[in-house]
This record gives sequence, C-alpha cells and structure tokens, in this order.
Amino acid sequence: MTRILLVEDNEMNRDMLSRRLERKGYQVDMAVDGRQGVDKAKTLAYDLVLMDMSLPEIDGWEATRELRSDPATKSLPIIALTAHAMSGDREKALEAGCDDYDTKPIELARLLGKMEALLGRAGGAGEAGGS
Repeated sequence: MTRILLVEDNEMNRDMLSRRLERKGYQVDMAVDGRQGVDKAKTLAYDLVLMDMSLPEIDGWEATRELRSDPATKSLPIIALTAHAMSGDREKALEAGCDDYDTKPIELARLLGKMEALLGRAGGAGEAGGS
C-alpha cells in the first residue's frame, strides 16, 4: 500500500483529504505542523508527501528545504498544497524543492493525477472520478 504523509494544520482539510485518499487505497499519516512533518518524514518510510505551505512551527517552504537537505529524504516526492495561488508561487514551491504544486480547494482528480505521475503508477488516476 502506498504510504502518504499529509502535512496540514487545518483539521477540516486534513480530515477531508485523508478520508478521500484512504478511499482511493492510500495509507495516510498526518502531521499538524512543519516540524512534525519533517520529523515524521525522516523517521518513517513514505512514498510521497503532501505539504501545506502555510504551517505553524516551520512553514512548508522551510520544511521542504530541510527534507531536501537530508540524504535520507532528498528524493522523497513532495507536492506543495496552497490556498495562495499567487503569480510565482508555483516557481517558489519548485525552487524550495517541491516536485509539483496544487492549489486549494483540492480538486481530487487533479491531485491524484499529480500523485500518480510522481509515484510512477500510470493508469491509476483514471478511476479517480470526481468524489
């Protein structure tokens, strides 16, 4: 089973997205701030991280840079999640080390497509539907 780390401080967003991903067959662990996200990512084996960029303790930008600077997590796929779809945010996320970028509110089919592309499981996103 594919193991995902969802780093999200908003409880409603965390609960909703984790339930939707679990229904699609993913195992989802959660972190409520950037520090907890970095610690979990360095301690447990994840296939992919969904990283909110606006987090307490350390923000998603800094958390991503920390993960990229550690040999154990430098190649871990990370998708930035942000409600701030400002011009240049995608580039900023990629410069910080994120592999992809998605905006909130989350459109599940779009996010699943990005996740599947990074996980190398072509064809899996086709059944994403619009739940």
